Amino acid sequence: MKHIRNFCIIAHIDHGKSTLADRLLQVTGTVSERELKEQTLDDMDLERERGITIKSHAIQMNYKHNGEDYVLNLIDTPGHVDFSYEVSRAIAACEGALLLVDASQGIEAQTISNLYLAMEHDLTIIPVLNKMDLPSAMPEEVKDEMVDLLGCNRDEIIGTSGKTGAGVDELLSAIVERVPAPSGDPDAPLQALIFDSVFNPFRGVIAYFRVMNGRVRKNDHVKFYYTGKDYLADEIGVLRLKPEKRDEISAGNVGYIISGIKQAKEIKVGDTITMKANPCDKAIEGFENVKPMVFAGIYPVDTDDYEELRDCMEKLQLNDASLTFEPESSAALGFGFRCGFLGMLHMEIIQERLEREFDMTVITTVPNVSYFATTTDGTRLQVNNPSDFPDPSKLESVEEPFINAQIITKSDYVGSVMNLCIEKRGMLKNQVYLTADRVELSFEMPLAEIVFDFYDRLKSISRGYASFDYSPTGYQVSHLVKMDILLNGDQVDALSALIHRDNAFDLGKKICLKLKELIPRQQFEIAIQAALGAKIVARETVKALRKDVTAKCYGGDISRKRKLLEKQKKGKKRMKQIGSVEIPQQAFLAVLKLD
Repeated sequence: MKHIRNFCIIAHIDHGKSTLADRLLQVTGTVSERELKEQTLDDMDLERERGITIKSHAIQMNYKHNGEDYVLNLIDTPGHVDFSYEVSRAIAACEGALLLVDASQGIEAQTISNLYLAMEHDLTIIPVLNKMDLPSAMPEEVKDEMVDLLGCNRDEIIGTSGKTGAGVDELLSAIVERVPAPSGDPDAPLQALIFDSVFNPFRGVIAYFRVMNGRVRKNDHVKFYYTGKDYLADEIGVLRLKPEKRDEISAGNVGYIISGIKQAKEIKVGDTITMKANPCDKAIEGFENVKPMVFAGIYPVDTDDYEELRDCMEKLQLNDASLTFEPESSAALGFGFRCGFLGMLHMEIIQERLEREFDMTVITTVPNVSYFATTTDGTRLQVNNPSDFPDPSKLESVEEPFINAQIITKSDYVGSVMNLCIEKRGMLKNQVYLTADRVELSFEMPLAEIVFDFYDRLKSISRGYASFDYSPTGYQVSHLVKMDILLNGDQVDALSALIHRDNAFDLGKKICLKLKELIPRQQFEIAIQAALGAKIVARETVKALRKDVTAKCYGGDISRKRKLLEKQKKGKKRMKQIGSVEIPQQAFLAVLKLD
């Protein structure tokens, strides 16, 4: 065990984690030159296209240091705030972390929050300064920031470049020397933490685990702690670039297990694997429980695909444990699921993965957060869906979730960032100058306001310099109302939203205008209205499309034309009574991008 090192890489988005991981794989000879490609560990097409890591990946490397052989288990982590749950899972399985900071950009908001996560788990932190080869690198200034943040010595910071490979040998030596070997008793009863899982159509569920105590052998009878079910370990092994079989994995190591589980719901990420014959006393305290921040409905375009969609969601949940969902039905869209996501990017990725990996075309409703409503008789209800909102006449108060937002930006953009936050009902709590031209702003603001376009607008007004991170602070009473969208007097529940009363008129007007552009013209007039209860706050009309019934009359008496037009008028009246309006899929998405 003293020759094993488990470590992860934590950093802000786009600070070069995946590229540095490539160099580590290359130097240790884990991946041959032929197999090496840009971002080797990012195996989804989606990750390559967007240049972000969505999923943590584990890989084992062999390294010779001072004549001794070491086994290094690396877990690469995502950098975006929406995937912080993946980071907490990686941290739970490691003893050390490389804190990566871009030498040209300095410390950003997500760097700090990931660092605190690692410190809570008592991980050994190795500070690394990446992208030293860039002409815009400012190593001395960024080193000062890192010393202030970590309280480490300047000579502990390792300068590297993921692109050129400079400093990678020094980094590998530091991992071996500084990261402690895993502690655990190989002879105790088996206790292993499942930190990830994937679904293989041929082999069933493959679970990735870190053994804390004991050892697991091939064909052992293992038991899963939470579900209480037991299985035979058909195959175990370690995670190289391709999985490699082993006969035994003992304490301190990371590996995978295939036990013929076909049902996605039989396994839970965060569960403990133990032996059936000699179980351990208690489950491992894993990582933090997932807290969905944004809720939205996902519905199949064709209602017959409902069961298939459930199947796809369960398989996706295996791969991404931070997705939560429960069945719900909507008058406009039929049966579907109410899903909880960690943020808007997470929601976008899930929708894209459903389309790419499972060929499911889905409609997503307007996202919202969860509220608490207190009725006049004192009942407190949790509202995840605007359609569950109680009748205004029975409503006492509504509480909405607030967050503490941390924004780090250049001092030139402080004014525009403050304007944006105040427009989003934020209150400035603190303002700290980290260096002469970098400011950290702390705001308290409602979570609902950052759900839509906050992140995009923050990036555009600060020209990409601002970094953003948030943590929930609890619920506060707010003046919220439910806004319904009516088409020809019929309510479309998928477009309903809970919003602050002050924004109702503007938002109602914008949604109506947007829908007017997107809804195709019919043979009858369509009235689009935004309503607060019985009060209409905005209205737009899609004019009727007139079929040219007089086209066949060339010349002749006017009375023939009039007769045909009268006949058309009667038909139109009848049509308006039974006319139903089809809403294109873009209409649901367009509401999110109103600005």
